[in-house]
Formats: sequence, C-alpha cells, structure tokens
Amino acid sequence: MALGDLMVSRFSQSSVSLASNHRYDEEDDDCVSSTAHGDSSVPSRRKDSEATTSNIYGNGTEERDATATATSMAYLPQTIVLREVRHNASEASAPLGTSDGIALAPKWRLKERMKTGCVALVLCLNITVDPPDVIKISPCARIEAWIDPFSMAPPKALEAIGKNLSTQYERWQPRARYKVQLDPTLDEVRKLCLTCRKYAKTERVLFHYNGHGVPKPTANGEIWVFNKHYTQYIPLPISELDSWLKTPSIYVFDCSAARMILNAFAELHDWGSSGSSGSSRDCILLAACDVHETLPQSVEFPADVFTACLTTPIKMALKWFCRRSLLKEIIDESLIDMIPGRQNDRKTLLGELNWIFTAVTDTIAWNVLPHELFQRLFRQDLLVASLFRNFLLAERIMRSANCNPISHPMLPPTHQHHMWDAWDMAAEICLSRLPQLVRDPNTEFEVSKSFFTDQLTAFEVWLDHGSEHKKPPEQLPIVLQVLLSQCHRYRALVLLGRFLDMGSWAVDQALSVGIFPYVLKLLQTTTNELRQILVFIWTKILALDKLWEDFTEAQIMGREANAFKKLAPLLSEPQPEVRAAAVFALGTLLDIGFGSSKSSLENEFDDDEKIRAEEAIIKNLLDVVSDGSPLVRSEVAVALARFAFGHKKHLKLAAASYWKPQSSSLLTSLPSIAKLHEAGNATIVSLHMSPLTRASTESQPVAREARISSSPLSSSGLMHGSPLSDDGIMHDSVSNGAVHQQRLFDNAVYSHCVRSMFALAKDPSPRIASLGRRVLSIIGIEQVVAKPSKTTGRLGEAATTSNTPLAGLSRSSSWFDMHAGNMPLSFRTPPVSPPRTNYLPGLRRVCSLEFRPHLSGSPDSGLADSFLGASGSERSLLPLSTIYNWSCGHFSKPLLSEADDSQEIDTRREEKEKFALEHIAKCQHSSISKLNNNPIANWDTRFETGTKTALLHPFSPIVVAADENERIRVWNYEEGTLLNGFDNHDFPDKGISKLCLVNELDDSLLLVASCDGSVRIWKNYATKGKQKLVTGFSSIQGHKPGARDLNAVVDWQQQSGCLYASGEVSTVSLWDLEKEQLIRSIPSESECGVTALSASQVHGSQLVAGFADGSLRLYDVRSPEPLVLATRPHQKVERVVGLSFQPGLDPSKVVSASQAGDIQFLDLRTSRDTYLTIDAHRGSLTALAVHRHAPIIASGSAKQLIKVFSLEGEQLGRILYYPSFMGQKIGSVSCLAFHPYQVLLAAGTVDSLVSVYTHDNSQAR
Repeated sequence: MALGDLMVSRFSQSSVSLASNHRYDEEDDDCVSSTAHGDSSVPSRRKDSEATTSNIYGNGTEERDATATATSMAYLPQTIVLREVRHNASEASAPLGTSDGIALAPKWRLKERMKTGCVALVLCLNITVDPPDVIKISPCARIEAWIDPFSMAPPKALEAIGKNLSTQYERWQPRARYKVQLDPTLDEVRKLCLTCRKYAKTERVLFHYNGHGVPKPTANGEIWVFNKHYTQYIPLPISELDSWLKTPSIYVFDCSAARMILNAFAELHDWGSSGSSGSSRDCILLAACDVHETLPQSVEFPADVFTACLTTPIKMALKWFCRRSLLKEIIDESLIDMIPGRQNDRKTLLGELNWIFTAVTDTIAWNVLPHELFQRLFRQDLLVASLFRNFLLAERIMRSANCNPISHPMLPPTHQHHMWDAWDMAAEICLSRLPQLVRDPNTEFEVSKSFFTDQLTAFEVWLDHGSEHKKPPEQLPIVLQVLLSQCHRYRALVLLGRFLDMGSWAVDQALSVGIFPYVLKLLQTTTNELRQILVFIWTKILALDKLWEDFTEAQIMGREANAFKKLAPLLSEPQPEVRAAAVFALGTLLDIGFGSSKSSLENEFDDDEKIRAEEAIIKNLLDVVSDGSPLVRSEVAVALARFAFGHKKHLKLAAASYWKPQSSSLLTSLPSIAKLHEAGNATIVSLHMSPLTRASTESQPVAREARISSSPLSSSGLMHGSPLSDDGIMHDSVSNGAVHQQRLFDNAVYSHCVRSMFALAKDPSPRIASLGRRVLSIIGIEQVVAKPSKTTGRLGEAATTSNTPLAGLSRSSSWFDMHAGNMPLSFRTPPVSPPRTNYLPGLRRVCSLEFRPHLSGSPDSGLADSFLGASGSERSLLPLSTIYNWSCGHFSKPLLSEADDSQEIDTRREEKEKFALEHIAKCQHSSISKLNNNPIANWDTRFETGTKTALLHPFSPIVVAADENERIRVWNYEEGTLLNGFDNHDFPDKGISKLCLVNELDDSLLLVASCDGSVRIWKNYATKGKQKLVTGFSSIQGHKPGARDLNAVVDWQQQSGCLYASGEVSTVSLWDLEKEQLIRSIPSESECGVTALSASQVHGSQLVAGFADGSLRLYDVRSPEPLVLATRPHQKVERVVGLSFQPGLDPSKVVSASQAGDIQFLDLRTSRDTYLTIDAHRGSLTALAVHRHAPIIASGSAKQLIKVFSLEGEQLGRILYYPSFMGQKIGSVSCLAFHPYQVLLAAGTVDSLVSVYTHDNSQAR
C-alpha cells in the first residue's frame, strides 16, 4: 500500500488510478464501488461469489439457479494479490536506499537550537548635551524609542526611553531577562555584562548600545561611556567587552560610524585572514552605518531609526511608506500609532501585518542567502531571526537616507528585492482602510487573505512549469507561513505535497526553509482531510533523513512512555508495511550495548524497568518471526541483531545448549559423513562457534580455557575445544577466573531467540537468510557455505546448481537436525600438521565476534562482503533497516505523476477473460469420447531425478516442470524450445510438492511450494534469466510427534486470495497472500498427517483435506467450527494421493484417489458414502488430475500407465507407450496436470519426460 497512491485522488492533477483491486480492509466502504473500467473491488466480488455458497449443505436448488448469472464471476476470480510496490523489486536484491538523501540531511538539520537568555541595554544619550564631534542640523531628529526626550525632564525622559526600549525588545523575546543601564560608567557596563553572562550561562546574550550622546567610535573600535561625574567620556575597548560577554552573543550598535566597531571585532577574531564567518565564535553584529557615515538627522526619521526598524518594524515601515506615497495627503500619520491588535496575534490587524512582513522578509532572505546561513540567522534563535528580518527593513529605509547598515555575517543587498513590492501593496491596502478601522474596530478586514492567495497562485504556476533544473520557487517561505492559516492550510499542503513529490532536492529545499517543525505540529491535527496529506508530506521528509538514528535520549523516552505497548498491536495489522514499520520501531527501543557511558536520562531510567520493557519488546518480536511478509521478517532480523549485541553472552549460552547433546548423534553419523566428504560432491555447511559461556552448577558461570585437539576422531578431539564440550565453554569477560554477569531474562527467552535466529538463517528468502546468518555471526556462530559448481542444463538454459544433503546428519535427533530442514551441517577445524584422514572434519573456533579478513573474503564464505564494514568493527555487523531503506527509495521518487497503465492492463485482462469464457463453454458442452494416446508434444526435461510436478499455462503454450532437486524449467511445447531454467533455492530437501499460478488472468506469478513447507513466488519465470523472487515464506512450522519430515501439501485459491498449507502437522494453515499473513490455523482433527488438499476454485470458503489413513475432511473456513464433515471413503489404510472438487459450481462433489488405486466420487451434501468407485490401479496410483471445467479426470500409476475417465466412470483412454517405432512404454507416472481451459493433459514421469496429450475431437497442433 503506497501512500503516494492514496494521495493521488486527493491533490494530484495527474490521472493516476488507484489499485482498487488490491485492498487491505474488507470493511472499507470506499472499496465497494466499481472503477471506471468496470473492475469492481475485491470485497464485493468475494461476497457475491460466496453468496452462492449459502446453504450449500441444504436443498441447493436456489443457488443452482443463481449460479447461471454468476458463472463468469465464479470462474474468473477478480482477486489480485502481490502487486504492491514492495513486490516490484526483486526479493533477493538489496533494499533500496537513498545515499544522496543521507548527504543532504545535515544541510537542513540544525546542530542545536539557541535561545537569547539575557538582554543588556546600554543607552548613552546624555540628553541636552551634544557630543563634540557631531554637528546637528535644525530641525533635527530627536525621537528615541518613540519618545521625545525634550518633552519632559531629562532624567525622566532617559528612564522612559530605557523602559520603552526594553518593552519593544520584550515583544520579540518575552522570556529573556532584561537589564538596562542608562548613561553608565565603565564599571557599570562591566558588571552588567558579567551579570548577563552569568545568568545566560550557555545561552546567547544580546548587547544593545545606543551611542547618540557620545562621540563616534575610535579608529581602534572603542566605544564611549561616561565617568562617574559625567565630566569625561571614557573609552571602552571592544576586546574587554568581548571578554566580559563571551559567546554566544549578538551586538547591536546604534551610533554613527558603527562599522568601526565591526572592523575591530573582525581584527580581534581574525575573521578576514581565516576566511571564517564566525563559526568558531558564535558572535553576531548589527551596525547602523558604515565607517564614514553619520546617522540620519532628518525629522522624518526618529533619531534611533536603526533601533526603530529592529524593534518596531511595522510602525516604522508604515510611517516611512506613508510619507513616500500619495496617501500622505489623506491619511493622518498619527493613526498608525492606533492600529489595533498585537503583533503576535494574527487575528488582529497588527498581527496580520506582522505575519505578512515575516513572510516577505523570510522570502527575501531565503532567496538571497546560502541555506546554511539562512538556517543560522533565521531559524536557530527566535530573537536573532526577528532582528535579522527587521534588519532587512532597516537596510531598505536607511539606504533611502544614504546610510548603509552593516552586519556580521555580511548580507548581500536586499533593499531593491521585488518582494518589497508585495509588502508595499499590503501596506497601501492597510493604510487606505485605516481611518475606517480606527472609527469602527469591529469592521471585518483581512489584509492577509489576498496577499497569501496571490502568492499561493504564483507557487502553483511554478509547479506547473518548474523543475529541478530551474530556479527554485521563491514563494516557498510564504507557503510555510500560510500553513499557520486555517483558511489557506489545505491548499498550501496540497501544493507543498506536489512540490515535495518532485524529488529529494525539493524536500531538501523545503527543509532548508524550516518546514519540519510546522509539519510536526500539524501532524497532531484530527482533521482526516489534512492528516492524509500530512502523512504523505511526512513520508517525503523521512525518506530524506532518518531522524531516529543514534538518538539514545529519544529511545529512553520511548521506553519510559511505554511506546512498545502502543506499537505491539500494530504487529497484527493487515498491511505488511505497517507491521514492518512497527517491528522497526520496536527494534529501535532495544539497547544495542555499544559504549559504556550512559546519558543522564538513562541513569534516571530504572534498570529493572528497562529489562521489563526489553523483555516485552523481544517477546512481541518473536511472535512475528514467521510472518508471511519478507519485509516484516527482515525487520525482525535487524531487531534481533540489535538484541544480540546487547545480550550476546547469554545468547551464546543458549546456543551452546543445542550442541551439547548432539555429540552422540554426531558420532553415529561419522561413516556417512566421511563417505560424502571423500566423494567430494557434498555441499558442506560448516557451523563455527566463537567462545561460548555455560552456567556452572553454582550461581556464577565458570570460565575455562579452550583447547583444540589435532585428532578429530578421538573422543577428546570431539569434546575438547568444541561447542559440544564443557572445556569449550568460556566467557568473554573474566575476572579472577569468575564471571560476574547477572542473567537478564529467563532462559526460555534466550532459547527462543536462538531458535528464531536459526529459523531466519534458513529463511525461504535468500536476503533474509543472509540477515539471519549475520545475526548468528554476532553471537559467534558462523555458517560457511561451500557450493561446488553444478552441471549446466541443455544449451540455452540458465546455469543451475545442485547439492547433495548430508544424509548422516539427518538421522540425528538434535534440535538443529529437526529444524534445519534444507541446511546440511558438519563441523570442521583448520588443518593441523601432520594432515590426517578426517571422518569428522572437526571443529573450528572463532576467537572473537569479528570476522577475520581471510575468512570473510574467502570463496566459501556464506556472508556477503557488504556485511563487513571497512573497519571490521562490531558496529559494522549491525544490519540496516529494510523497511526504512525501501521506503526511502520509494518515497524519494515522484508518486503523483506516474504513468497510468490501468487501461492497458484492463484491456489485456478482458482479452484473457473472453478467451477463458469461450473455452470454458467448449469444455462444458463438448463431448469427449477418447483421449488421444499420441502426445502433441514430448519434452525431455533432463532432470536427473525425474519430473516431480508440472503445470500448463492457461494462455500460452507453456509447460512448467520441476524435479526433486527443485530445479524449475519452462518449455514452449508448440515451438519445442526451452524458455527458462532456474533453481528454486540452493539447499533443496525433498523437492517441490506443487506448482500454481497466482493471478493467472493478469500478469501471472509462479507459486512454488516445497515439501519442507517453504513457499516461493516468482515473476518473469518464463523469461530466460529474468526470474525474480517476489516473496517467500514458510507456510507451516513444527512437526507431529514422531514425524521426521513435514511432507507439506498446499493449494491456492485465487477467489479468496488464500493459500492453504498442511502436512505432518496437526493444523491446516490459512494464509492471506494479500496481507501476507497467517489469518487462521484450522485444527485438522486427525491423528494422521494431511497428504492432499483441495480448495474450491469457485467458492471461496470450501476446503477438503485427504489424510494418510484414507479419510477426508471438509471444512468451511468461514465458520467458527470449520469442520463440516469427516468421512473415510477409501477402505484400505492408504494415503490419499489426489483430491479435487469436481468441475462446475457444485461445492459438494469431490473426487478422491488413494495410493491403493481406487478413485472415489462423493457428494458430501447428501451422504458420507461414495456414489461411484473406480478401481483404476492396483496399489500403485501415484497421481490424480481433475479438469477444472471439462467432465474428465486422469490418474497415473507407478506401473507406467495413465487412465482417463469421465465423471460417470467411463474410461476414455489409456496411455501406455510413447509414439515411437519401437513403442517404448512410458515411465512411472509422477504427476498429472490438466490445462484449466482446454482439454490438454500434461504428464510427467520419473524418466524426466513430460508429455502433452489432447482428446480425439480436437485438432492436433
């Protein structure tokens, strides 16, 4: 389920259609409606098809009448599975990643947020006394902090100005501590600075200096203060000021020739020669004018125009604009002081203007500054950001008075940026309506509405025509501000989603603007319309940057908040992506154990609580180790790897317990091992243990020295230095011969973990099996696989490989032999001198968890080279998350502009449906008098062990066959050419039990079920060398008591999207391949194993199972009590070989064949007894095939004979000989398969031939 698909219908302008035929929630009302192409959704089709099965064990007249209208729907199931985005990539391939995203991430993420904790305001005004180096004009600017100092007594004026300035700053940073010094002495300034730094600690200190009543700064950058009696000006060196305030700090110098001070700072910190921008010392400066400039003295400006711009930008900007516009004739400037509202309240006029001003200045800064500098100045510190926004205004206003404000870091000129025009328009609209607003404060008036609407329109125009190779949209910061508005938020999110979908570069652009905290806060919204878009945007962000990586504090907080309790229920969700993400999240809460230092939060978190939390997490993870989705199991492997690093000593103990009782069984199997080893044709999977720990009889484990014997055959050689011996058990950390390590969890937890690790190491998915071996290597178990080259098939076939299992070890009753399945094992040591004949290749020890370079790089290593980092450290063994990397790869790509190929897909499906319905009608109504003995095609598969199973493709002249070594070959029987050949996997056990086609009416997939219960599903199976593993899982787990093999049997039901699996187990497993999840385990209610399964292909709830004692059981999987009927049609105690529902829509008639040779016909609705018996073969029946639509069946015998019958028991044909001059008899029949829509029969024999037969009424091809 791709979130990109979900977003398409919401805000994409493209014509991407949703995959409505692949749903996760059957109760979703949206899924019931039909699509534009007439392809109704799965749930409605399931319900319609299953509706005909109601009361199937009653009269049955009504449903027979109803089936006439539902025939096409019943015969042509609409369910489509395994077509999600996660299935597009090869299951065996490495997960998709975003290396470019990792490189981009640090550019936007702030190293740390800053806060200005203290503000020092130093005002040197000396009212009524002008400094000696300044000649003032008349009239002259004299307003300070919007107060006329000559309107009251100088002391009161000075105090009022200081208080007013403090209030102006407090609007931008109300939580800071403010200190004001009025006309101070040098000592007072020193005390002020030291006090501010002491209070601020590591936070920023702002130092504001107003030098309007003292001389200009000196050439050395000294500023002036007063002596105690105000009879002298005292210089204050910048070096002393810097030493008092230290860093981080920001200085505002409002005086003439202020750049003199900036130059002094630059010389002090050597900024010029080093080329540094102050990164080593976090020091920011804002200076009012250049070296040779004097502050504006015109009365149209306040005396502290620079400070006015920095602290009251809206008031200053409107006054300046009013004096320069035509409105000055009709607007009383004093009305500007009466604008209602507060600047931080966007619902008021003053707040609206400040909102627009922020958007304009942010946009200007983001478009002209490097992104790193923009982040530092406009996103790191709230007060610094406000001052720099206002500094842009100061530059614009003061340049009109021939003054050039200067800053460090230096900013490029912005006073002529065209975004100021947008601000001027907003200011003009505001001023034009200001008289009315002042008269009637209740007048509704929104300045921002038209402004933000116009800017969003401009952004949308860019989206229609822009690209990565063009200039980024300059309105992006405005879109950020619009997110604060409820009326514009939805449109802004829609446009933002479209922008982010353009690629990772767009995500980086948005993050550099500062979108992250806005989206993070909006994610808490409860509005469904917004949540869907926000989740899409959030995934685009996460695809660029893994925010959780190495975030120990967040992990501890997650454990403290019991996050695992909220995540655990998600492990049973129907979407594999959700389950995998939940496993990933749970895994991150596990302590890896790297490093010895603990954070303060970790020290506060109680160890017992941590242990309880981790135990709960690991138990939840172990519950999904057999999940049907490789995506989920890979995350379990990653989580177990993390757990293994934190608990490796205890896991070694648990692993050792499985080898200790194995010594006797190994000794009994020595001859067979030696024989295979000497023959040189065996695949050897060596299992190496690094030092293991065993608990002694006392409370503490005992460490012993490991020894390696040079005589593998001697008993001491077997027991000493091996994982099986007491002497081979030792601990990594030893103190005075004893190990002081308390066991954290119960032994059963560690044992379960080890079993799960081994299960993952033999997973049907090669990628997960590699992860499983990687996890085992962490606890010191290394599986090294040496595969000899295998013989290549006939010319043109892809190279195949094979191996021979070690039969001797299979007789062992140890845990690993019972559960290893297809992974033969032996133990071996490095050769010692002199070399001897080794019947048991011995035991090799790995002395540490790290892989040795010569081992990891050797050709027999089963571990991928990528598993080891460049440093070979323990950390490099920790695997990366698959779901995260896969999601990054998916969500980094455009999702809203994908090509719409649904019409082409529907067209192809309609053609197949038409073909199928035509041939179904022919099969149902044609008379079949006899099956032709002469095959229309013969194919020598070259299988060394004969053909185990075969399959005819429904829409192409293709036959697929497989042997006991799980080699699969695909043949075109019309052209007589081999299309493809490949191995199902590298360690076959008992061969393939069944081949099925999944989604046969669409792009079909090949389901391959192995006798060990493994299920693998392939795509592109008919194209040479292009086969890809879509998914794989173990369909059954465990054995019946006393059973040696699983002997798994499966059947696929397209109508319900379910796979049924059983064998030598006590249940029938029901897997939903759409969810890739085990949804039910049905008790078989028999002491015998299941030997045959058949699911109705026209009714999604019926299942019949045949057992080893000749009995049958019918199940209705919809019912809480699924067992409907149990009967035993076969009198002899022989296993059921073949079983199938009869052709047609009747859900109660079945055909069953036993190994004894009898074929029984049953109507389970009316009687438990058979109504027809055919004695087809005498004790040698090996195969049964029932046509899906035509009234014929076929049976095969080990006595080289095939018989074909009608449903009335009439024999229609016998096949004994191949069509050759000598009339050679066919081989023992191993498998039979009918074409689903034509009367064609494929027969496979133990002599590796596959033949295709047709009936006499059809024309030979």
